Amino acid sequence: MRVAKRTFLGMALALAVTTALSPALQAQEGPVVIYTAHKSSIVDRLLPVFEADTGLKAEVVQLGSGDVARRARAEAGAPAADVIWSISGSQLSELADILEPYNPPEFDTIDPQFVTDVAWTPYTSVVYVLAVNTDMLSLDDAPKSWAELADPKWQGQIASARADNSGSAMQQLQAVLTIFGDEGWDTYAEIAKNFVLTDSSGSVPRFVADGETSMGLTLEDNALEYVHGGAPMGVILLSDGTVATPDGVALVRGGPNPEGGKAFIDWALSKSTQELLANEIGRRSVRTDVAPPPGTPNLSDVNVVRPKPLIDLGGAEGVLGLWRVAIGE
Repeated sequence: MRVAKRTFLGMALALAVTTALSPALQAQEGPVVIYTAHKSSIVDRLLPVFEADTGLKAEVVQLGSGDVARRARAEAGAPAADVIWSISGSQLSELADILEPYNPPEFDTIDPQFVTDVAWTPYTSVVYVLAVNTDMLSLDDAPKSWAELADPKWQGQIASARADNSGSAMQQLQAVLTIFGDEGWDTYAEIAKNFVLTDSSGSVPRFVADGETSMGLTLEDNALEYVHGGAPMGVILLSDGTVATPDGVALVRGGPNPEGGKAFIDWALSKSTQELLANEIGRRSVRTDVAPPPGTPNLSDVNVVRPKPLIDLGGAEGVLGLWRVAIGE
């Protein structure tokens, strides 16, 4: 777990910004407490911008998305967090009873295809890819589909985060179950025989870049960070189903600083923040007026699949029980 505590950037800036805030927001005391599954490089880039833009303080607790959900659920009687930031929409829907519905002022700019539950607000469109170490395996020779990932010749060559700790790994599991229907669990079990499991989705591209595995299932922006950093890595969007789903941001019901939480959500969905996410971090915006990350393919040219929600697959705990069987635990 990583806790980042931020303070005002300066009394003059804080005073100037605070005078523009609503009376209710000015009356709130203490920081905005945010639980997030975002990796450190994203938190460290975005939090100073949030504080500079709003004059508010933020305290961030970083955990795997599964741990974010479990902690928020455990604290439901006395919430410590104001906002849950960047875990999958499916996981947020499972937490709907402890969330407070809230639509930011610019909600009408969000692409309606990403709006599926009033309990949370879409934050970015997350695309899941196969990252390939091109020093170890050419893109021509790499698998191009989920079905090909099940080939025994890839044993020990595919890094994947654990689905019980990573929302992205859970989304990938949901994709396989959706694509292959009645054969979903059998297909996933065959793919899983080739896995090298990591504790987080952020570790997957590092495994690939360092040559610990020749491939890894990860988020598009995680892979692009390494590509742009000069790592020998290429990206493949799987032909039988590229997952592109929203992660979300949500207000925790009964949190200690609800007005600060709303201000954070407003900021996260603002055009300037969404453009920063797209242009610097490689995340695709959910806003219709923000262009995709430079150099990324148009999703209209890709076979995009929307995974079935966890509730339709038996709920999070039921799916995780079967996942442990599939990976041999």
